[in-house]
Amino acid sequence: LKQFHFHWGAIDAWGSEHTVDSKCYPAELHLVHWNAVKFENFEDAAQEENGLAVIGVFLKLGKHHKELQELVDTLPSIKHKDTLVEFGSFDPSCLMPTCPDYWTYSGSLTTPPLSESVTWIIKKQPIEVDHDQLEQFRTLLFTSEGETEKRMVDNFRPLQPLMNRTVRSSFRHDYVLNMQAKPKPSTSQVTS
Repeated sequence: LKQFHFHWGAIDAWGSEHTVDSKCYPAELHLVHWNAVKFENFEDAAQEENGLAVIGVFLKLGKHHKELQELVDTLPSIKHKDTLVEFGSFDPSCLMPTCPDYWTYSGSLTTPPLSESVTWIIKKQPIEVDHDQLEQFRTLLFTSEGETEKRMVDNFRPLQPLMNRTVRSSFRHDYVLNMQAKPKPSTSQVTS
């Protein structure tokens, strides 16, 4: 694991980078791993096929997430761009859903340089977080201290076409992982 980060929307109606049955989630967690067997460093892995594996976890509104709260509590101290805070030990596996089911496909990073180096693993089961926890993410800023404040919201990439990618799942289902903006009628889909 190299790092993990979140994408979220300005409101609860959107924010995830993938969708299921054309349904957006308010946020999505990405746990970014690099292939240390095949590559000497993260930077090389991020440029090459099979270099990265990213686990995507949907966040949905529901009950308070006790383990996430430890991260949420640090957000006010890193409100501005380029602010750092020392953080004690944190095991990000506490943010993983209990259900082992997932969809997987070969794709790209969702931020520049958009390298086609990622094996995506999208967890089927979302984790629940409460409204106040999501609102704390929305208090962060794209701007440094002293600059005109610009809220850090809608930091997700719009849906992209599938581009002939093969999508597989770890479970039998009626869902189809699809990245097309217009779903076919009466088909269950996950999009990215």
